Amino acid sequence: MRITPETPTFPTRHWHALDDGRLQCDVCPRACKLREGQRGLCFVRGRSDDQVVLTTYGRAIGFRADPIEKKPLYHFLPGSRTLSFGTAGCNLACKFCQNWDMSKSREMDIMQARATPEELAQAARDQGCASVAFTYNDPVIFMEYAIDTARACREVGVRSVAVTAGYISPGAREDFFAPMDAVNVDLKAFDEGFYWDLCGGHLEPVLDTLRYLRHETDIWLELTTLLIPGRNDDDEQLQAMTRWVVNELGPDVPMHFSAFHPDWRMTDLPRTPLATLQRARRIARDNGVQHAYIGNVHDVEGSTTWCCGCGAALIRRDGYRISVDRLGASGECPGCGARCSGDFS
Repeated sequence: MRITPETPTFPTRHWHALDDGRLQCDVCPRACKLREGQRGLCFVRGRSDDQVVLTTYGRAIGFRADPIEKKPLYHFLPGSRTLSFGTAGCNLACKFCQNWDMSKSREMDIMQARATPEELAQAARDQGCASVAFTYNDPVIFMEYAIDTARACREVGVRSVAVTAGYISPGAREDFFAPMDAVNVDLKAFDEGFYWDLCGGHLEPVLDTLRYLRHETDIWLELTTLLIPGRNDDDEQLQAMTRWVVNELGPDVPMHFSAFHPDWRMTDLPRTPLATLQRARRIARDNGVQHAYIGNVHDVEGSTTWCCGCGAALIRRDGYRISVDRLGASGECPGCGARCSGDFS
């Protein structure tokens, strides 16, 4: 589907002209090179009137007030609600996509809701949401819409959360992450072959984004890895991944290991056994990760926040419901005084 004069468009700035007449989109490492009317792999950015434009600005789907724990973020405003939404398209091609009905959509008509950034910010306030979450598909590809919404949210005291695969170019990431308060990055595996064969991308740009977020911003960071049986759940890869996180990002960055269910183009594999998630959590903790969690399955111990000082339960979760919360705004353990990293304001 080409961009036509009838296609709603919004101007962007992360692109440049090539000597052969094409325009290169510089938002992500794909660096799509476009002739007039062509769309990038993400489907929502393309060339129109000799510029690269966004076709989903102000058009969204999936509006829902969720527990912030569902993103998942366990150390950012725990117990609060976030207004979640996304658009269509994605800049990766994951064969196991769990939100494929949105992220792989090529039907722009599914985005029935039209909402300005200011309307979204006000809707979050009206519904008692402490934040807005850009999720379901990767907000990197609709970054202008996400940035403007985050800025509008900040004006009314609402925080902003990006749920992303981190597949973004250095030139665009400073703009994209500047108005964000928290981010959960989907670290899909710790293997270049996995990224290329199953996602159509590369691992190193994601690792570079993680280093940037941790060391050059004040944004709260958590990681999620969907463990797929026989693809990214072996001990060697989990050992390498968790050691890298501790050494490069720090032991206090929470890691979430979530369960795969057969979907999209990988329906021939079984669901992830609970034992696999528990093994991943154990490997992470043994390698120094202070807060390793289990997601998408019922496991109270694996979803509880434990004090890294005395081992006491600080926040006990049963699904998305918090049954015990012993942390105040300072994040200090009431028993030993050790500080739990995060934003508990």
